Amino acid sequence: MTDQKSHSSDEIGHAAAFSDSDGAPDRDFVAQVESAIAADDEAELGALVEGLHEADQASLLEALDHDSRPKLIELLGSRFDFAALTEVDDAVRDDILDELDPETVVEGMLELESDDAVYILEHLDEAEQAEILDALPAFDRAQLQKSLDYKEGSAARLMQTHLIAVPPFWTVGQVIDHLADAPNLPDSFFEVFVVDPGYHLLGNAFLDRLVRARRSAPIETLMNADRRRIRAGDEQEDVARLFQRYNLVSAPVVDEAGRLIGVITIDDIVDVIQEEADDEIKALGGVKAGEELSDSVFSTTRNRFGWLFVNLLTAFLASSVLGLFEAELSKMVALAVLAPIVASQGGNAATQTMTVAVRALATRELGPANAFRITFRETAAGLLNGLAFGMITGLMATLWFHDWNIGIVIALAMTVNLVAGALGGILVPMTLERFRTDPAVSSGVFVTTITDVVGFFAFLGIATMWFHLR
Repeated sequence: MTDQKSHSSDEIGHAAAFSDSDGAPDRDFVAQVESAIAADDEAELGALVEGLHEADQASLLEALDHDSRPKLIELLGSRFDFAALTEVDDAVRDDILDELDPETVVEGMLELESDDAVYILEHLDEAEQAEILDALPAFDRAQLQKSLDYKEGSAARLMQTHLIAVPPFWTVGQVIDHLADAPNLPDSFFEVFVVDPGYHLLGNAFLDRLVRARRSAPIETLMNADRRRIRAGDEQEDVARLFQRYNLVSAPVVDEAGRLIGVITIDDIVDVIQEEADDEIKALGGVKAGEELSDSVFSTTRNRFGWLFVNLLTAFLASSVLGLFEAELSKMVALAVLAPIVASQGGNAATQTMTVAVRALATRELGPANAFRITFRETAAGLLNGLAFGMITGLMATLWFHDWNIGIVIALAMTVNLVAGALGGILVPMTLERFRTDPAVSSGVFVTTITDVVGFFAFLGIATMWFHLR
C-alpha cells in the first residue's frame, strides 16, 4: 500500500544509485548495506538507506538475507519507513515481524497511515495482534480495532481513518484557515468532507473548488451532496469497480447509519487491482493465491499438490477413453500418433475461451443479460477455428500417412473438439459462478478433462465408424 509523497533531488539520486538498469537492487549497493549492517555502522547505513522510497526499501529488504533484515530496521530506528513492510512478500514480512522487538513494531505502527497499519496487523495471528494493539495509545488502538472488526477484503480494511471533516455552516475562509493551522493533517488529501453534528456525511468539496471560491461563501454552497460513497462492508472488488467506472480519485466510507468513518484513495485501489489480477492468474494455473516467491520449497510443494492430484485423476479418466478403442489402436498406429494432437488443440482453444470468460465474470461484464450472446459468439468462433484447423490438420495427416481417410477423420474430430472446447470454456466458468464457486480456481481442471475426453472419443469414435463403413 503506497502513499503519495514528494521526493527531493537527493532522494532521486539515492534511487538512481540503489537500482540497476532493470530497477532491481544494485548488487554493489546491497553489498554496501550488508557491510554497514555487519559493522553496526548506523551513520553509514542511514546515509545509504534513509532517502529511499518505501518501495525501494522493501526491495532492499527482500534482497538481504534473513538475519540482516530485522537488524537493518533496528539500526535505522525512526529513519526506517515502516510502510515498506506493506510492500514486501507476506513470508518476508512475517519473518521480520517475528524477529523485531514489540517496542520497535509499535513505534513503527504509530508512524503509519491507518490503512497501512491495518494491512500489517491483519496478516498477524490473534496473539501478535493483541500484543501490538495493547501497546498502542487508546485512540489509535480504537481506530485500528474498529477497522479490524470488519471482515477481511472489505472496504473498511482499505480505508484511512485520518481525514478532514467540517460542519456545513463554516465559510470557505474558516475551512482554509483550519487547513493552515490544524496539526496532524493527512499526508495527502483531495477533498474536505461536510458532516452534520452526528457525523453523518452530507457531501464533500474538492480542494480545487475550495481555493477558487470566495472566503465568505458557506461550504455547504460548494459541496457535492451526491458524492459517491462506499459502505464499510462492501467487498474490495466492488469498490475497485466503482473507482474504475466513475474515474474516482478518492471516495468516503460510511457505516450502516451513514456516518463518515474513513476515506479510500486511488493508491489503495491500485493495490487491490494488482492483488486481484495476481490472484486470478495464479488461480487459473491451480496455484494458491497467497503463494509468494519467498515461500519455502515445502510450502510451495504442499500448495500445488492438491490440484496436481486432481489433474492426475482426470488424466486417468481421459486415458480410459483410449482403452475403449484398444483394438482399433492396435490395428492402426496413425490413430495413436494423431489422437493427442486433437486433444491438445482443443485444450488450447478451451483455455483461450475460459480465460476470457473468467475475466468477464470477475469484472461483471458477463452475466445473465448477455450470457446467450457470448456463448453463441464463442461457439461460432470455435466452429470456424475448428473447420480451419480441421482442413489444415487433415491435409498434413494425409500427406504424412498417405491416406486421405485419416485426413478426413482428424478434420472432423478437430472440428468437433474445438466446438466442445469453446462450449466448455464458457459454460464451465458460468456454471461454477452460479454455484458460488470461484471459476478461476476450478475451471481449468474441468475444461481440460472435457477437451481430452471429447477429443479422444471424437477422433477414435469417428475413425471406428469411418473405417467400419468402408
